[in-house]
Amino acid sequence: MATTPTADDIRRALADNAVPGLRDVAAREQAAVAAVLRRGAVGLEMLFILRAEHPRDPWSGHMGWPGGRLDPDDPSPLAAAVRETREELGLDLDRDGELLGALPEARTHLRRPGMPHWVASFVFALETSPELTLNYEVCETHWVPLAFLLDRRNRGRYVWTGRGIPMILPCYRFEGRVIWGLTLGMLDHLLDALRRVA
Repeated sequence: MATTPTADDIRRALADNAVPGLRDVAAREQAAVAAVLRRGAVGLEMLFILRAEHPRDPWSGHMGWPGGRLDPDDPSPLAAAVRETREELGLDLDRDGELLGALPEARTHLRRPGMPHWVASFVFALETSPELTLNYEVCETHWVPLAFLLDRRNRGRYVWTGRGIPMILPCYRFEGRVIWGLTLGMLDHLLDALRRVA
């Protein structure tokens, strides 16, 4: 994009996407995340968290968006994303955020029962920048300028080894952290949509 995108640009880019609903699978096989944006010194910035190391978290130690598995009493994936963001960061998106739209659901590589097979992602804009209170699931937070993510020159490569086989995958590196994998795939949907409306 020639200029830094605005919240209105993002709303337009996501306008045709359906809001994901509950799937006919167990709640624990669905997850939901929130891509949170705020106004920064150089335009919009996106919030990423570094997940704490935990043996039962398939994305343990990864950079991602706040969120997690649905609980059986969550009425929707959107409600789960809002609840998880409040639990992980003390950030109340119902109060402080504006829903701009949803991204297409992402299919995970996980196949075991009880693990998330689908991830719904929702994009929010903050009017203010509330203080974040990290719980035990989150080690760090990083606000990454959207302009940095839209600049293709900032793409790099990451070597991930699965089952003893190294694979070279795309990534972003920001402040010593790597954004890759499922989160990068969901992020790319947003970036591609923004480029189409530019």
